Amino acid sequence: MPSARMPLLDTAPIPGGGELRLFRDGAHFTIKIAGHGGDLMSTRMHGSEDALAHIGCAPIASRAGARVLVGGLGMGFTLAAALHDLRDDAEVTVAELVPGVVAWNRGELGEHAGRPLDDPRTRVVEGDVGRLVRTSTRAWDAILLDVDNGPEGLTRRDNDAIYSVAGLAAAHAALRDGGVLAVWSAHADAAFTARLGQAGFAVDEVPVRAHAGRGSRHRVWVATRANAKTAASTTPPRRR
Repeated sequence: MPSARMPLLDTAPIPGGGELRLFRDGAHFTIKIAGHGGDLMSTRMHGSEDALAHIGCAPIASRAGARVLVGGLGMGFTLAAALHDLRDDAEVTVAELVPGVVAWNRGELGEHAGRPLDDPRTRVVEGDVGRLVRTSTRAWDAILLDVDNGPEGLTRRDNDAIYSVAGLAAAHAALRDGGVLAVWSAHADAAFTARLGQAGFAVDEVPVRAHAGRGSRHRVWVATRANAKTAASTTPPRRR
């Protein structure tokens, strides 16, 4: 049962099973998964979510009319950071599987990220980001994935398909030349790094922290699709 110190505000079913729970944490908010200990995400700690957007958008931020796909709205911080870095003529599509999460971000929760859903460059799709990726061909300049807990799924088994070799090959095909796939994870995963290479990406693995240089250590993979005019090659992943 939620304590008086952290009251339960709302619940949202996860398609396919499971439930997300939104709690008030003083002046902040926390989202938990029913039946799992610890926080899934919190407005107190979002440094690595910001880093996902900053790192993923950096190579394409100056492109005119850049199109960016964000997989997973969460608490809106990745979307907000991407909008901050991109030009005024960019378009950012955010795909969120759980409609309740979109509703929470349209409410009081959205204040913490600066209400990025209200930005005219934002387009919201309530659905599976994997389906959007699979049905796109050279459509995106960057794809930012913060889905589940990273390549090792926690909330939904179907998310594993996004991070399979076939799912990563679909992401490669969905990117424009020089496009970037950036993936957030709570943990390092050497097998996932190898799968990115198998899918044809040049890969860099960047350690990031949960909050302003401190907190939990997370990972962002930066996987780049080579320009078609450049001979295809896969570079060994670099660890920093």
